Amino acid sequence: MTAPKRPADIYMRFLQMADALRGLPSLPPLDPLEERILAIVARASQEEQRLSVRDMMGKKELGAPATVHSRLTSMREKGWLVLADTEDTRRKQVELTNEALKYFDKLSKCMVKAANMS
Repeated sequence: MTAPKRPADIYMRFLQMADALRGLPSLPPLDPLEERILAIVARASQEEQRLSVRDMMGKKELGAPATVHSRLTSMREKGWLVLADTEDTRRKQVELTNEALKYFDKLSKCMVKAANMS
């Protein structure tokens, strides 16, 4: 394999490795909306922000609240997300599972590997 000739080549290589990673059987695949939800939850976690189910359902860019709720349910069933209790038992905190965190660890390794190939 030849070394990337420009920064875009590094990103394209990362995308190839990320696609291969998504094909591994560790967790069931996500649809595009679920991937967006996963990214939002991951960013909130990284920034140590609380993110409730209601917060997620209120994000207009994700579509109708019922759609977001069904995707959150699906992602819980697939093992990507968990709902943690808060001081208010009516509110649930949306959090990544350990498996989801491991997935992000693997993506990070793909990014580093793609960058080091230049």
